[in-house]
Amino acid sequence: MAVIGDEELVNALRLAGVSRHYVMKSAQDVGREVREALTELVADPDVGIIVILEEYARYVEDLVAQVRKGRKPTPVIIEVPSKFGSIYGDVRQHYRARIRESVGFEVEI
Repeated sequence: MAVIGDEELVNALRLAGVSRHYVMKSAQDVGREVREALTELVADPDVGIIVILEEYARYVEDLVAQVRKGRKPTPVIIEVPSKFGSIYGDVRQHYRARIRESVGFEVEI
């Protein structure tokens, strides 16, 4: 498992035992840094789950879509809302659609 996020998200998941992490600190190069981090994690066969802050996922939508549409079952990329709220509006509907897409059927959350 790995995480790409701000200091708060990364520190919280580090406390939970996640050792692979990328903290995005530079506001100027965040898009490039997120792309580099995600590309590295996707290529690593030891990483099965990637947690990424929603606001950073927008910089790599094409790469996330490519991974989700790929034939390999891993890595699973999970976007989490920031402390300022979700960019997707109705979070339940967003995750319901992601689960339906990944699993192939409706799951009540």
